[in-house]
Amino acid sequence: MREIMHRDALREAIAEEMRKDEHLFLMAYDVGKYGGEHRISGNLYEMFGDLRVKDAPISEQGIVGCCIGAAITGCRSIVEIPFMDFMPLCMDMIVNQAAKLYHMFGGQMNVPMVILTAAGGYIRAAQQHSQCFEAWVAHVPGLKTVMPSTPYDAKGLMKTAINDPNPVVFIEHKKLLPMKGEVPEEEYEIPFGQADIKREGTDATIVATSYTVHLALQAADNLQKKGISVEVVDPRTLVPLDKATILESVKKTTKLVIVHDAHVTGGFGGEIAAIVADEAFGYLDAPIKRVGAKWTPIPFPSVMEDYVLPGLDDIEAAVREVVG
Repeated sequence: MREIMHRDALREAIAEEMRKDEHLFLMAYDVGKYGGEHRISGNLYEMFGDLRVKDAPISEQGIVGCCIGAAITGCRSIVEIPFMDFMPLCMDMIVNQAAKLYHMFGGQMNVPMVILTAAGGYIRAAQQHSQCFEAWVAHVPGLKTVMPSTPYDAKGLMKTAINDPNPVVFIEHKKLLPMKGEVPEEEYEIPFGQADIKREGTDATIVATSYTVHLALQAADNLQKKGISVEVVDPRTLVPLDKATILESVKKTTKLVIVHDAHVTGGFGGEIAAIVADEAFGYLDAPIKRVGAKWTPIPFPSVMEDYVLPGLDDIEAAVREVVG
């Protein structure tokens, strides 16, 4: 099977859906001839023109508001907010408009839009370009929250997101965008709420999201050499969340480590831990461990960022602690 980069898988999904629906458009700053801040839009401008790949002023609130208006009048839109750090500038539009209109109008109005954004550190981008706000988004009823970890997942989930009748926040990790992976040439979709077991194991479960899935897999490889078998579960979507797959894995291994590069305090890992404590407590043979960023803004110097963000040593130590 061919291998393509994460960003190319996203572009391919968008292009396929734009060919099917002339009312689907992409809007953001720098998505036109420039090809996007992260080169996700690439050559879409040449393929579809400036009426459907629209450069916009640097106003996140204005871009999102425009696309909400287009969505409720019959179009479908993809909004790119290049860095998730900038989403606070348009959270009022997302939280109080996009997420609410379907419910406020008793199901008579849909808001079919994808808010594509990039989160996460590990790229030395400092405090204002390295944050992970997925827990903030997942807390809002009316928003779906997607976090792929592979090009295959990115393409399939993007196609599902575009065809969803209501708003989806699609969170990419900046570290993943140039990463290559196998993607079939034929079209496919991946349903929301369907986790993927990236590696099977028997001694402990790691539930990891986005880029940290790859760290978890590396940690599992290292631990296997020491006789510890680790299962790695990738939820792929936080809302809806595939509780069943997570719970079944924990019931099998009886130990759980949760990994994300968002801060531990208030991170979505706390929600997963609470679900397991509520619904599978009797199966646990050790306390649940959470691994994430330390409680400080993400620093710029490499040695400091490496200290603050979770790494292989942190994950392996957590697994060894629960295995005993």
